[in-house]
Amino acid sequence: VQLQASGGGLVQAGGSLRLSCAASGLAFSTYVMGWFRQAPGKQREYVAAMTGGSNTYYSGSVKGRFTISRDNAKNTVYLQMDSLKPEDTAVYICAARASPNFSSGAGYDFWGQGTQVTVSS
Repeated sequence: VQLQASGGGLVQAGGSLRLSCAASGLAFSTYVMGWFRQAPGKQREYVAAMTGGSNTYYSGSVKGRFTISRDNAKNTVYLQMDSLKPEDTAVYICAARASPNFSSGAGYDFWGQGTQVTVSS
């Protein structure tokens, strides 16, 4: 299984970025896809997730600003990030889990490498 995240970069506060995560080697539509982020000196945070259908989860810190979506035909999950804040600066990591219970960030089976997002003030 491979999860390849891309789309990170440097953006000013209030700006937007769209992350992508292309998956291969798994039955993509049957997996919950999630996004996590890791900032220096902080614990990994569970940011958003989406089932193969349309059920979604968002952390309180991003709800209303971030939107997760997926294209099962392209085996890709996206994270649209709007109204970015300096505190959103982190490495963003995508992950996949077979279990449909995605309310918790635990239990993810596969992890990709991260993509750096830096938000300047």
